Amino acid sequence: METTKKVVSVMCFHDELCQVFNAMMTALSLLREGAEVTVYFGSRGVNAVHRDRVGALACLPDQPELGEAVMMRMDELDVPSVEDLFFMFTHEGGQVLACPLNVPLFGMSESNLIDGARLAEPARYYKEVVMRADMNLTF
Repeated sequence: METTKKVVSVMCFHDELCQVFNAMMTALSLLREGAEVTVYFGSRGVNAVHRDRVGALACLPDQPELGEAVMMRMDELDVPSVEDLFFMFTHEGGQVLACPLNVPLFGMSESNLIDGARLAEPARYYKEVVMRADMNLTF
């Protein structure tokens, strides 16, 4: 049986830990199933790919008690950290892009991005990734 490689675009517009975790866990799972996966961080999501901010992302910051419970449960389940998900994803061939409009608006430059991430070229991203994607997922 012949199969066609799926192309997937994942867009993350949040810097809330649960959203970023879900986006990256989904992206890594699809990558490991053989898809070509690109994750694009825009709006507040660019904070998730800032090398000094990624470790400080909070889960449900508007509900600290629930956020703490989620974090404890994640520890119990021994799920990987977001930093580990980024590392695995990029080292296994996934592409991480950051919005060139939002990066400077949040006081960042390309040199602040985590290893493996780079600024997107919007026209190219939409033409070569989004338009040809079999799935476009948004977090």
